[in-house]
Amino acid sequence: MNATELDSCKNFIAELAAASAELILPYFASPDLVVDEKSDRTPVTAADRGAEKLMREMILRRFPNHGILGEEFGELNPGASFKWVLDPVDGTKSFAANNAQFGTLICLLYEGKPLAGAINLPATRQLLLGDGETTTLNGRIIRLREPGPLSRAIVVTTDTDDSETLHNPAGWAALKKKVRKIYTWGDCYGYYLVATGGVQAACDAVMNAWDILPLIPVLRGAGVKVTGWDGGEAETASSCVAAHPVLHGEIISILNHGA
Repeated sequence: MNATELDSCKNFIAELAAASAELILPYFASPDLVVDEKSDRTPVTAADRGAEKLMREMILRRFPNHGILGEEFGELNPGASFKWVLDPVDGTKSFAANNAQFGTLICLLYEGKPLAGAINLPATRQLLLGDGETTTLNGRIIRLREPGPLSRAIVVTTDTDDSETLHNPAGWAALKKKVRKIYTWGDCYGYYLVATGGVQAACDAVMNAWDILPLIPVLRGAGVKVTGWDGGEAETASSCVAAHPVLHGEIISILNHGA
């Protein structure tokens, strides 16, 4: 894909983000919101289903031969070289609790590799759009701040229970002692904070494809290093550690070895 084609796809991602936000926002903090429970005991609402359905329809009108993988409606055309990955409301628990720390995740893959992606935060009207080389926030190019030592770092995670019990519990306990603070500013909002330099790292012990793949081009475009919990390739990981490159290796070592 050449630069002109990539720019066209990024513009389309922005269109998907805007259209899905317009559908989602009337449900946010609505007293009439109904929260259902899926078979895996995670919450889902009409906003999740409606936003994904809308984006699928838009994609198939523009790119009828592309594949789609979404959290709510599964996979379509799995053998396609180009595939869209959608998480219509990442952070449904926050959304259902009237907490603005939720967003929409969108990504275009080619042969399994992320070409471009977005973190869209409808409640705060902030769109992070990245292609692995450059990331913009509402059209403005962003880069990381210098992080300082790990002892001054703020780390965020979505679920402390997962972080404390999965992988290497001793490693998580060691990291807690070595950083300034760990907060549960989680889901895609936490990765927005990393990409914009507000916090220095985000760690999630469990991630689905629709959770992690859209983050990769956004984070890398902002200069963030992103891998799985073990330091392996992010594209195939089911966990995530995203951090300033100066701190990433140290965090990975602590998480996996306790020191």
